[in-house]
Amino acid sequence: MVRCYKALSNPPPSCYNLHKVKIHVRRLRSGNGGSSSCAGDQHPQPERPGPAGSAGGTPNRRTRFRLQFPQLALRRRLGQLSCMSRPALKLRSWPLTVLYYLLPFGALKPLTRVGWRPVSRVALYKSVPTRLLSRAWGRLNQVELPTWLRKPVYSLYIWTFGVNMKEAAVEDLHHYRNLSEFFRRKLKPQARPVCCVHSVISPSDGKILNFGQVKTCEVEQVKGVTYSLESFLGPRISTEQLHFSQAPAGNSFQQQLVTKEGNELYHCVIYLAPGDYHCFHSPTDWRVAHRRHFPGSLMSVNPGVARWIKELFCHNERVVLTGDWKYGFFSLTAVGATNVGSIRIYFDQDLHTNSPCYSKGSYNDFSFITNNNKEGIPMRKGEHLGEFNLGSTIVLIFEAPKDFKFHLKAGQKIRFGEALGSL
Repeated sequence: MVRCYKALSNPPPSCYNLHKVKIHVRRLRSGNGGSSSCAGDQHPQPERPGPAGSAGGTPNRRTRFRLQFPQLALRRRLGQLSCMSRPALKLRSWPLTVLYYLLPFGALKPLTRVGWRPVSRVALYKSVPTRLLSRAWGRLNQVELPTWLRKPVYSLYIWTFGVNMKEAAVEDLHHYRNLSEFFRRKLKPQARPVCCVHSVISPSDGKILNFGQVKTCEVEQVKGVTYSLESFLGPRISTEQLHFSQAPAGNSFQQQLVTKEGNELYHCVIYLAPGDYHCFHSPTDWRVAHRRHFPGSLMSVNPGVARWIKELFCHNERVVLTGDWKYGFFSLTAVGATNVGSIRIYFDQDLHTNSPCYSKGSYNDFSFITNNNKEGIPMRKGEHLGEFNLGSTIVLIFEAPKDFKFHLKAGQKIRFGEALGSL
């Protein structure tokens, strides 16, 4: 007989004073169906018939020992009882969740039989302190490397991400004092010729994730996964503040952005990989009238992550530049990502991204018309606009006539200066 523990008398309805998970082993004996007894338990267990084919109800070798898991004790240990606070639930459940997804062969699946459920992958990923990690990565990138260490470190990065250093303005690796300078390296002037024929060019190197017309106020971040246009850009800025031509009254946010009759709203999403050129430029001749900064998360914008996190671009920190071009509304949005310590706009010295504290869902506006001049910030096609640390995403949303055509394919690689579309 194996020791058994006496049950608690009159346990409280919502919490149980169980501190250890105990495994009760009951050995079945032949004869009177003898069963193990517990202290204070005077009622013998009824005799159970043996499996078919065993004489006299004698259990076979497979059923001689049975494990009994006290479900309340396991639920107490796994943080599934309602008496525990929400932080305690997370503290106890998430380490097991990580093991649940990492261990092979479903090693922790038996725990689901007693009521435990793993935290979803999305919730688990959102709980990672990506802003703190990105700030730490930004500090690390600014540490000056010894001269003898620069070439091995940069060569490893070049080999990992396929960087073409022949296009860099300075090919000597010893010239870059830290990783931040290497990430933001400049290119030779002839490395990226700007297309003069087409009206809209690519503002950066990268990969085309999606493009096309905006329909039903929804924009695709990757194929099949959309986000709200209004959540991404924020509340509409008044036409008086931007000096736009008066837009016709519309019922939807999309219709309010279209300022000229007969035009449509278009979008294009460009993903910058870690090995790409990290500066971005003006995609056309336009005027920047307003800047809106959304503090937020810094989750990865890798296409694989964007497929299973809905409205990822609306959760991440981003800087929205809005204005107008010859066909109406035009906007360029720089979306932050993990390890992107900052988003820099060259003509905006008041912009500070990835600050330690921010209010979720908040944003701050800055008008270049009322604060600088009455004309805004004029940008020429191909002119330097800003830069990322590491990689991220550029989203273009603009108004154009119905005969505007993209010269792109989804998933293709593109370089700064190449054509996006034209009329």
